This record gives sequence, C-alpha cells and structure tokens, in this order.
Amino acid sequence: MSEYAQAQNRERQQRLERVWGNLPGWGALAAVNHTTVGLRFIATGLMFFLVGGLLAMLIRTQLALPGQDIIESGLYNQLFTMHGTVMMFLFAIPVLEGLAMYLIPKMIGTRDLVFPRLSALGYFCYVFGGLIVLSSLVLEVAPDAGWFMYTPLSSATYSPGPGSDFWLLGITFVEISAISAGIELVVSILRTRAPGMSLNKMPIFCWYILAMALMIVFGFPPLILGSVLLELERAAGFVFFETAGGGDPLLWQHLFWLFGHPEVYIIFLPAAGIVSTLIPVFARHPLVGYRWIVLSIITMGFISFGLWVHHMFTVGIPHLAQAFFSVASMLVAIPTGIQIFSWLATLWQGKVVFHLPMLWIIGFLVVFVCGGLTGVMLALAPFNWQVHDTHFVVAHMHYVLVGGMLFPLVAGLYYWLPHVSGRMPSDSLGRWGFWLFFGGFNLTFLLMHLTGLLGMPRRIYTYEAGLGWDWLNLVSSVGGFIMAIGVAVIVVDIVLHFRFGKRAEQNPWGADTLEWAIPMPVNTFNFSSLPSVDTRHPMWHTPRLVESIAAGEHGLADVQALRRDIYGSDATTGKLQEVVHLPTNSWLPLMTASALAALCVSLLMKAYLLAAVFTIVALGLVLRWGWENGAHPRAAPTDHNEAGAPPLHSRTFSGPGLWGMVVGLMADGTFYASLMFGWFYLWTAAPEWTVPAHDSVTLLPMILSGLVLTVAVIAYCHLVKGLRRGFAAHLGARLWLIAALGVGHWVLLAGQLVSAPLAPTERAHDAVLVVILLYLLLHSGLAVIFTSLQAVRARLGYTAVQLPYEPVVIQPFWLYTLGVYWVSFVAFVLLSNAWSVG
Repeated sequence: MSEYAQAQNRERQQRLERVWGNLPGWGALAAVNHTTVGLRFIATGLMFFLVGGLLAMLIRTQLALPGQDIIESGLYNQLFTMHGTVMMFLFAIPVLEGLAMYLIPKMIGTRDLVFPRLSALGYFCYVFGGLIVLSSLVLEVAPDAGWFMYTPLSSATYSPGPGSDFWLLGITFVEISAISAGIELVVSILRTRAPGMSLNKMPIFCWYILAMALMIVFGFPPLILGSVLLELERAAGFVFFETAGGGDPLLWQHLFWLFGHPEVYIIFLPAAGIVSTLIPVFARHPLVGYRWIVLSIITMGFISFGLWVHHMFTVGIPHLAQAFFSVASMLVAIPTGIQIFSWLATLWQGKVVFHLPMLWIIGFLVVFVCGGLTGVMLALAPFNWQVHDTHFVVAHMHYVLVGGMLFPLVAGLYYWLPHVSGRMPSDSLGRWGFWLFFGGFNLTFLLMHLTGLLGMPRRIYTYEAGLGWDWLNLVSSVGGFIMAIGVAVIVVDIVLHFRFGKRAEQNPWGADTLEWAIPMPVNTFNFSSLPSVDTRHPMWHTPRLVESIAAGEHGLADVQALRRDIYGSDATTGKLQEVVHLPTNSWLPLMTASALAALCVSLLMKAYLLAAVFTIVALGLVLRWGWENGAHPRAAPTDHNEAGAPPLHSRTFSGPGLWGMVVGLMADGTFYASLMFGWFYLWTAAPEWTVPAHDSVTLLPMILSGLVLTVAVIAYCHLVKGLRRGFAAHLGARLWLIAALGVGHWVLLAGQLVSAPLAPTERAHDAVLVVILLYLLLHSGLAVIFTSLQAVRARLGYTAVQLPYEPVVIQPFWLYTLGVYWVSFVAFVLLSNAWSVG
C-alpha cells in the first residue's frame, strides 16, 4: 500500500473512531457500544462472583467441624440465601450475557448490537438491582428464606422484615436486565449478520446464544410474575399464596421452577457454546456434526421447559405426573450426549494442541459428565425422595453448574483475553490456577455426595459429632479453601497480564471465526469495513480478511452523515436488506435505570407517593428515549448513503424494531400465560379456593370496552395497510382518532376496576382478577401513548408515507392488546361469572 493510501486509510479509521468512540472521562458512562457494555457486564459479574465465593467460604468455615457457633443460625440462613442468589442471579447469567454481547457482533461481522441503548439500560439495571440485593447484607436485613424464596417461609408472616422485599425487588430489576439482553441478542443474531452469512453458515457459538436468548425471553417472565404477586401479597395484603384465602404456597414453587429449571440450561448453553468453539480451534479440525449439534441445542431448549416439576417430587404431586417428569428429565441426556460425542469425535479426528484454555475444557468434560450422571440418578423419583434436600443435591448442583459453566467460562476468558488486552496470559500461573481449582473443587463436592447419602440435610448451620459427617465436612472445607486459592491465582494472572503479558500476535490461537479479524486490542467499531461471509470458517478459508477489512475493501468503509451504520440482513439467508442506523452515546439509559432504582428504593421504604413520582419520571425518560428514533433528525439526519447501498431501515417496513417488538411481546405473552396458569392452577388445586356468589365484573361494560378496542385496532391496521400501499392522507388526524378510541376503551375498563366488588385481600380469586385488570389497563394505556406520539411525529414529518417504519412497529402491540383482552374476557370474566351463577 502506498504512503498516500495509508494516509487515506488512517483518516478513514479516525472518522470511524470519532463516530463510534466513547466520550472521554465521565462521559464513558453514556457509552452504548457493545464492546464497552459487554466488558462491563463481565467485570461486574466477576466481582459478584468473588462476593459469592467469600460467602461460600464463610459457610464452609462454619461447617468444617461439628457443633461450631462461629456463625449463628439467623446469619447463616442469610449467608446461604445470599450465596445462592449472588451466584445464580448476579454472576452466572449476567457474565455469560456480557460475553455474548461482546462476541456476537464480532462473530457475525457487524459493528454493534441492534439496540445499543437497551444494552446499556440492561447493564445499569443489573448493577443497581445487584446493589439493592447486596445492600441488605450491609444493612443486616438480608433475606433468609433461601435463594428460591419458597412461600410461606418468605411471606410476611414468617419473614416480617424487609429482607424478602430486597430480594423480590432487586432480583426483578436484574430479571428486566436479562430479558432486555435476550431481546437484543435474538434480534441482532437474526437480523444483522454479515451479508451472505445464512443460518447454516453461522458460527456454532451464535446458535447457542440464540437458543439461550430465546430461553431467557420465555423462561424469566414466570419468576417476574411470581415476584410481583409475592410482593403484592407482602406489601398490599393481596392473597395469592395464603391457603386460607384460596391461594396455594405451591403456586410459588411452580412459577419459580418454571424459570429455575430452564435457567440451568440458560447457564449451560453459552458455556457449551464456548466448548464447541474452542475444541475445533485446538483440535485443528472443523466441528464434527455441526447440524446434529444445532438440532441438539434446539431440542434441549424445548425439553428444558418440561422438567420443572422434578424439583418438586416430594411435595405430593400425583404419581403419574412424577413418572412423566422423571422420563422427561432423563430424555434431556440425549441432546447433551450428542454434543459430548461430537466434541470427542472432533478431538479424535484432530491433532490436539494443549494450550491453557484446552486444559479447562478437559476439566469441564470430566466434571460435567459426573454431574450429568448424578442428574440422571436424581431424575428417578424413588432415589430423589431419599436424597432430596440433602448435601447430595448440593454436590450435584455444583458439579453441573460449576462444571458446566465455570470451567468453560474460564477457558473462554483465557482464550479471548488477548482479544481485549492484546497480550497473552501467563501459561505457568494459569496452569497452577487450574490444578488448584480442579483439585479443590473435587475435594469439596465429590465428598459432599457421601455426606448427602449419609443423611446430612441442606441448609443446617451446625450438626452433632458422631454422625459420620465430621471428617467429610472437614475435608470438604479444606478443599473449598484450596479452590479459593486457585481462584486467587487466576485473578492475579489476569490482572498482571495487562501489564506484563507478552504481546499477542494477530489470531494467536489460529482460530477460524471472524472476531479474530479485528485488530488487537479491540477498537470501538470492530470492522473498518463489513465483509461478506459464505463459510463457517472465514479465517481458515480467507486468511487475507484481516488486511482486506482494515484496508476498507468491503462494505460501509466510511462514515455517512455522522451515523453509526451497520448492515441489516435477511433472517434466514443472510441476504443484504437495509442499512441500520444506530443511536450514539446517550445518558438516557443511565438516567432511566436510576429512576427505576429510585422507584425500587421507594417501594422498599413504603413511600408509595414517591414511588409514583419516580414511575412518572421513568415513563417520561422512556418516551424521551423513543422520541429520538426512526426518522428523527438526530437518529437519521439524511438519506445520504454510499453508492449502491440498500435503504435506511427507518425508510422500510421490516426493520429490526419490528423484530424487537415481536420478541418483546413473546416475553410479555409468557408473563400473561404464567398468570393464566396461576389462575387455573389455583382454580383446580387450591384447597380453599372460593368464587364469590355475585358477578365479579359486569359483563356489558366489559363487552362495550372490548368492542371499542376492536374498532381502534381495526382502524390502526387499516392505517398501516394504507401506508404499505403509499396512502397517508390525514395520517395525523387518523392517529389521533385511534388514540381517542383507545382512551374510551381505557376509561370503560378502569371504571370496571373501580366499581367491581372485588376483595383482593380476602380471596385469591379477586386478587388475580385485580392483577389481570391492571395488566389490561397498562397495555391499553401504553398503546394510547404510543399512538399519540405517532400523531405528533406525523405532524412534524417524522412519520409519513416515505417514513412508515414506526407505525408498523407499533401495530403488533395493538394486536397483542386486543388478543389478550378477549382471551382474558373469556378465561377470567366469563368463566368466573358463569361459576358464580352456577
């Protein structure tokens, strides 16, 4: 390359850096770049991991010898509750989401995730939610009902302090973060892959993350619902889990494990994705059985939602149900086995190079297979009855979660560390860390199987001597401290390598995936130009990609109108469809998360008027966020684009926002389906369920309200149909008319909530009806607000026949609102009233 060409290339790179770079100083808090946000997730998750590890060491210290009173029983209950909470909610899922956020755009050949501000909001919600939960320890009011918060132990009667409230509000905050990341990852993987990267050319890691993200979308809403219901019961006296009022404490267990068991696979799948990515690199051979692994990923995702009851074998469920869930629990071993045999076949056919990451992969294979075998044992109901709530289950859980997640995670950290720092970690320190951790882990938890088989219960803070548990607990505690030393060595190695590590060459491991075509350490825009990809192994098949990308030989090589542009592609074929313009640095995610955090703190303080104020502030910030979107001048100032490029997404009918809305409604629909499950579960299983003798809700106003909503939705669909045909006469007036119809519907529905003779503090039946009416009011109100904003934007020229993007995005929300209204009318109102008459 000539000196002139080099100078031109440097100027082009500088322009990209100015547009894509983070603000200096405190302005870095406004960063929305996926690299920055992903690394923040990872770093924060690792900090929470150290906190959770410290809590575990306190637990092992207390249990090392019989009859100890180093920690009294109440504090011990808080410690094991917080240990499980921190590890499951604040470490495992967030750190894997952070890794996915960091890697996915780089692997699929783009510059950022498709909703950057949503990523940043998710991070701040995660941090604030985690701090709310941990602050309960500092304030000495930590929850003590276990990380699963079973009712009635977590109810106001048996946990009268604020500990359970800290858990419910803080974890719900964190769950919102997880769902936002799930939506972000699903849409980014499906809609922003490099041109030519069809689904069957996608890196296998992306398949794992796609499955994980969809499982988050469908798996987390049941727990959010359960947390909302339990907090309403604790704060407002609503009856959902109180038997005397027609509730059932087992409803909480169903809602929790509807989330909890898929969560195990949500944690496992990204870790298995790391394994499937690293083994071909160090075996120097393509992954054997790519299609079989994809099929096993999809199968595992489906099966995982049908296993939740195997956590409840001892609560008295019918034997037929136990048999069904026992078989289902064993079936999940099939897709797991497919992946393990694929990994072994790849190692067998390749020439394995045992670099440091590979050591952790071998450790994973050993530990996880052992955990899987004990999982099959626990799937057998008679054996489960014998060891349920013993240390055997604790040992199994750690073999599956630590073996199945932490070992691959550390392998991945060592593998991608040069990508972040441009330096190599110490091989000798890393090996010391591995053997200390591996040995300490097995010393701790292998023997714990024996303590469980000998009858030692979980969650006891002390035990008598002479029960056969003494030496086993002592050795387990020693192993725990050896494991902690191993963690310390790994932390020291990672910290020191940033200063003293050897400079890494480009693609130091000889990898095949696209993230290694980026300069190291990584920049803020990933690729100087966006390549087309037609193979699963671009770095093996086209080694010159590094130079051609840097030289600007591919798409979007320069900045257009100071926009952050990426390509949008077809979800299946990867064919180029549009240029997606992304928002730049923004303070709105931090401000919105701060308002939501203040809302949570206000609820903890029972300051409900203040909570209402912060709710309004948060809503205002969200609307302000949505205002600078689509065709707003700050979002897409001009149509100017490089020659031959496709249109901007804000000028189309099928941009990523539409996909984001649909995936978001999937999560919303799962929340609604969980509420309906709770309704019918209580109706059929709650021993004291009662239906009032009078009609709970008046039918005529409900029918009239539904008819008004139906007219509004039909009018909106007709408006969108006209936009698609190029007709937009009186667009603003028609939007205002639809909003007015929505207001009429909302007023009629609100009147029913106010006037209906409901007693939510006395009957679970009425409590559920109040929740469903509030749910319907929320959605109708949001639809009205969205449509009113569109009317204003039409007036300003941000929405028009040439700019139809935003009305199309809102259409699924109106349709969903209409659908859940009429389903609710039949399932909740008609059924209840018919029963009352009967």
